[in-house]
Amino acid sequence: MNPVRHNFSTSLLLLLSLLIPVIAFSAERSGNRPHIPILKARELATRCEDGLDDLRAMVKKLEAPVAGKRSSSSLVFKEWNALQIALEDLHGPVGLLNHVSPNPAVRKSAEPCQISITKFATDLFQNAKLYNKIKATQPTDAIEKKLKQDILDSFDDTGVSLPPEKQKRMKKILVRLTELKQTFARNIRDNPQKLSFTPEEMQGLPENFLAKAKRDAKGNYQLGFDYTDYMPFMQSANSSDARKRYQFAFVNRGTPKNLALMKEAIALRQEMAQLFGFNNYAEFVLRRRMAGKPDAVNGFLADVQTAVTDLEKQELADMRIFKSRALGTPLEETVIERWDIAYWQEKMKQAIHHIDQNALRKYFPTQASVKWVMAMSGILYGVQFKPAKVPLWHKDVTYYDIYDSKTLARIGGIYFDLFPRKGKYGHAAVFGVRGSSTLAKRTPISVMVANFNREGLDSNELETLLHEFGHLMHGALSKTRFVDHAGTSVEQDFVEAPSQMFEEWARRKETLAMIPQFCTTPCPQVDNDLLLRLKAAHHFGLGNRYARQHLYATFDMALHQSDESDPLTTWQKMEGATPLGYVKGTEFPGQFNHLMGGYAAGYYGYMWSEVLAMDMVSRFGDNLMNTDIGMLYRKTILERGGELRGRALVRSFLGREPSSQAFFNEISGVPASLSKP
Repeated sequence: MNPVRHNFSTSLLLLLSLLIPVIAFSAERSGNRPHIPILKARELATRCEDGLDDLRAMVKKLEAPVAGKRSSSSLVFKEWNALQIALEDLHGPVGLLNHVSPNPAVRKSAEPCQISITKFATDLFQNAKLYNKIKATQPTDAIEKKLKQDILDSFDDTGVSLPPEKQKRMKKILVRLTELKQTFARNIRDNPQKLSFTPEEMQGLPENFLAKAKRDAKGNYQLGFDYTDYMPFMQSANSSDARKRYQFAFVNRGTPKNLALMKEAIALRQEMAQLFGFNNYAEFVLRRRMAGKPDAVNGFLADVQTAVTDLEKQELADMRIFKSRALGTPLEETVIERWDIAYWQEKMKQAIHHIDQNALRKYFPTQASVKWVMAMSGILYGVQFKPAKVPLWHKDVTYYDIYDSKTLARIGGIYFDLFPRKGKYGHAAVFGVRGSSTLAKRTPISVMVANFNREGLDSNELETLLHEFGHLMHGALSKTRFVDHAGTSVEQDFVEAPSQMFEEWARRKETLAMIPQFCTTPCPQVDNDLLLRLKAAHHFGLGNRYARQHLYATFDMALHQSDESDPLTTWQKMEGATPLGYVKGTEFPGQFNHLMGGYAAGYYGYMWSEVLAMDMVSRFGDNLMNTDIGMLYRKTILERGGELRGRALVRSFLGREPSSQAFFNEISGVPASLSKP
């Protein structure tokens, strides 16, 4: 899951009420560089109140009329840019520390400020004086023209033209959605539950995992809901009953409270859409995205289903055969359960492709892998990463300045917060904390948050590192005139494309060959044989993977295209129609944080973006380290942010219209089957 930067002006609804951590920070300096201020709990309230007072004063100034000249329009945009920067500087430390601070008092104290900012931003975008002032501007170029339209869209989407009573209701809805988002995330993030497993139930797990796992006085292992606990267990624990117990607890870790919160949020979104005269929430939000309307999304998802249905069934049939042979049970008595998928996929990868995920960690030491991805990016994009001392919120966090290799100018900065701890955001994400603005001489900063194994990465985690670094560069190499267009301020169904494209760097000889030079102790080279096996393992299970993504996306669209949708009932029906059926007793929607964050009527965007990602990577041909193409990508995609629409950005990089052929070739490829001679 990838919370990324969206500006208040480009989409208030997605930014505050609906987007999972969208954050920025106050520009304080350590030496001559901006950095994230590390606030204490008591400082947050005062900082919030003072910041909002300053923002209200800026709004009053911006409301004042100006002479009707073309040059004055640029002045209006400059003042608007300053207002957005100030709003970003207020919201940033609050939003970031709410998800990464090791102090629970800081995390808790951030929430009231976020509510206050939601109220302020709603008032801002319902301000008719500002709306009319922006509407009267005469842009002097294409960038100003798009900025004007983006701002007006945000005013319109917040209800500036609604009657007063509907405006009041809209504000209440946005505030309540923010509250629901916070509570939903907190119920998952702060869940203290630990599951106890006997040594017998832990059989199959690697020795290094067992050595680090906490044990109670009876010698039983205590595992929580960190992915570094959960995923190795589901992939390696031999006990089917233990895997079932862990999966049930993991899937239900936000329920029953979160089911009620999601149901309320869906109803509020539907009401919001109807305030504007739309039939449903999907119609309301999709008109601002690449897809444009629900019919386009539904058609795309239907095409995905057609492409993956047979492959998913074949993979499950192969898995059933493999399980039957491995256990020595009759095929007709062998059943594949949900909690079998990860385990038997790993067993099949080991048997067929000789890939052991735990054994891969010695090839990809975590710190060496981070240095490797920075080195590759430095070569590709003509930049340098240099560590610097700034205040940090935890001892595990590191910071790097980014310099342009030609000009030697400092152009941005990045933070890494890579390892799990209590109370921290539990997934992998990039927080676009500071947007660029050449007009304000403002350099960007982004933060990568993950929960990796400290010693080394498996191939999935290596892809995750590259995915998040793709987001990181999208934000930190941004060079936009206005902060509203900075970094990942693009259509939501495009925002994942740069990160998904960069995953390919985990599967090529010319890139993986560089890793050993960054290992502090010798680590083995990925040879041609292992490279081929890694590629085969990556394609293994594509049918199941994309069928599941299709289910999540269609579930999301079903909830947001009807008047009344109960999340659990809808999920039971839709999962029940899949080959493995619904698992009775599981309440998946209660932990589906995407739909309480920024992916409501938007989960399809992961696959929609992947269409573009696979097309963009083709521009590099047979050499992913082609510096000419890398620099072209930096200039046409990374630096431009949201100054152009997504399709235009991709067209400028590819030199042609984007195509979906590579994506559908990928997801419909049929591997050799165990059920065939």
